[in-house]
Amino acid sequence: MRLPDPIMLGDIPLGPPVFLAPMAGITDVPCRRAVARFGAGLMVSEMVASTEMVTPRPSTRAAVRAKALTEGALPVSVQIAGREAAPMAETARIVADMGARVIDINMGCPAKKVTGGLSGAALMRDLDHAMTLVDAVVGAVGVPVTLKMRLGWDDDCLNAADLAARARDAGVAMLTVHGRTRAQFYKGQADWSAIRAVADLPGRPPLVANGDVVDAHSARAALAASGADAVMVGRGAQGRPWILAQIAHDLWGTPAPNVPNGAALADLVAEHYEDILDFHGAELGLRVARKHLGWYAGANGAPLRDQMMRAVTPRATLDLIMRAFGDAAGVAA
Repeated sequence: MRLPDPIMLGDIPLGPPVFLAPMAGITDVPCRRAVARFGAGLMVSEMVASTEMVTPRPSTRAAVRAKALTEGALPVSVQIAGREAAPMAETARIVADMGARVIDINMGCPAKKVTGGLSGAALMRDLDHAMTLVDAVVGAVGVPVTLKMRLGWDDDCLNAADLAARARDAGVAMLTVHGRTRAQFYKGQADWSAIRAVADLPGRPPLVANGDVVDAHSARAALAASGADAVMVGRGAQGRPWILAQIAHDLWGTPAPNVPNGAALADLVAEHYEDILDFHGAELGLRVARKHLGWYAGANGAPLRDQMMRAVTPRATLDLIMRAFGDAAGVAA
């Protein structure tokens, strides 16, 4: 396949059309740094709740989540979520001032704590209200605004194409569609072919297919079935920060990532672990790091996973990382 021309978001050219999905509690700055060392066309932050940003005393958690990775050349988008137009617009202004080069609106999160507050995928049940948020955010900032959604709320409410058409007319710069309804959560298989209704819209902005893209085979299939211009990788990148660059290489012949093994893998995991502690602080960082260590161990066949999960000091954890990953026989490509 020939590498397509770069997707442009305003004056920002994106890299190869394999993007890192926003994942709450996962795609923080250390995670994005780990992916950035191998390459990605775009990286999207974990979700920032507007209700936590637009208060007399914005929450520390929200501010940390909103922090944009401004070093390096890779563009970063900050995803925001909420239920009312004014707080969403103000949050967009805040994160743009913090350095976000792109702002993404969340209308796809299926979590009950999000949809129960009428945010995330719940907005797809009322497109008139959803569009008040889109119009407010687009009008509030000078950076490109993108929109992430699902196929709809459930099988009786498959309205992604309707929302996409209205978002197109409102000036949204790019659309991402996860090939499941909210009712499905992450069960079953993503229906990439159902995304084609959005792809077939006349004059649409660039389209990204999301859901179950974990390697070059699934990425190629998602692009063919959906008619999308790019793919977005979420859970497939857990424990494999190089997989986006590997997919781009396998599909379009971009430079192959230097996939680490043995001591190089141990060094990568240790660097990511220490970056988590530096960014979040030791107490929170130890908890945040455990899930990443579990993913690295599971994805790369490393032993000592349970011991790493129970370690309570950085020194003990680093020793286990060197023992486990330095001796790992291989990696999952």
